[in-house]
Amino acid sequence: MLEYSQNSEPRISVVIPAYNCEKTITKTIESVLNQTFTNWELIIINDGSKDSTLEIISQIHDSRIKVFSFDNAGGNVSRNRGLKYAVGEFVSFLDADDIWTSDKLASQLKALEENPQAAVAYSWTDYIDETGEFVVSGGRVVAKGDVYEKLLVTNFLENGSNPLIKRESLISLSGFDESLPAAQDWDMWLRLAAKFEFVCIPSVQILYRVSGNSVSANLNRQETACLQVMNKAYKARPPQPNFNFNLSLANLYKYLTCKALQKPLTRKKGLATVRFLYYYTLYESLTINRAIFIAKLALKTLIIIIYPPFLNRNHQKN
Repeated sequence: MLEYSQNSEPRISVVIPAYNCEKTITKTIESVLNQTFTNWELIIINDGSKDSTLEIISQIHDSRIKVFSFDNAGGNVSRNRGLKYAVGEFVSFLDADDIWTSDKLASQLKALEENPQAAVAYSWTDYIDETGEFVVSGGRVVAKGDVYEKLLVTNFLENGSNPLIKRESLISLSGFDESLPAAQDWDMWLRLAAKFEFVCIPSVQILYRVSGNSVSANLNRQETACLQVMNKAYKARPPQPNFNFNLSLANLYKYLTCKALQKPLTRKKGLATVRFLYYYTLYESLTINRAIFIAKLALKTLIIIIYPPFLNRNHQKN
């Protein structure tokens, strides 16, 4: 256990935007309390919660926890509000339903100390369901240095609960884009990657909770926002002439197709999947294996449209 002195300035500021998260906030906060690196402050932005979120938080006693309440304004605004309160040299954001492994902050801080030219350290992600059970492994991308073009191809950081970032770098970019309805984390990572170097910790340290109520569950909004982010990044720092923009589009529509095929399944989502799958096929460079994969997606999409209740019979909503 790393030593923590109440008189020392926190080295890391952790920011949690919290909105109606009474079912998950305790586990999320506990994952911060259990960090082996202890010289941190936890800034919780209560974003106008109407459930018992604030009451639950108030029952957790630790001098490093600071809670600020505002009217509901959304995740982007809450992250930026937390950034304004942060005093640490480094900042990490954590969604109120995600979980960190106990070595997350220590490992990422060590990586940044050993690579002083880098401003961002990221790890790998696994996905859990609403009960905390493992669902699927995330990507296992190892990239360092100038990762901008690789990040433009696909958001290999995968979520907003991942990186540890130099606070001055975030401030220099004026924080998160509050005009974006979704994909705000990818936009932030791209803007960081356009100017600063990254370093990878090749270990699973983020457990991302899959929920039908999450921001990324609104697929049409996600599509619009991702296209906006891609075009914005492309104009801000045009990639090399040999960059394959179709590959970025293919990865986006592959993600949206797979997201649409997650439970709960409905005919409406099935019909949306048809469009996503069409664009995925349009932009993807087909091989035999990819053609087989697309055929499997198409078959599942057809089943959803014809009879979604059968696929949902084991799915229980909270």
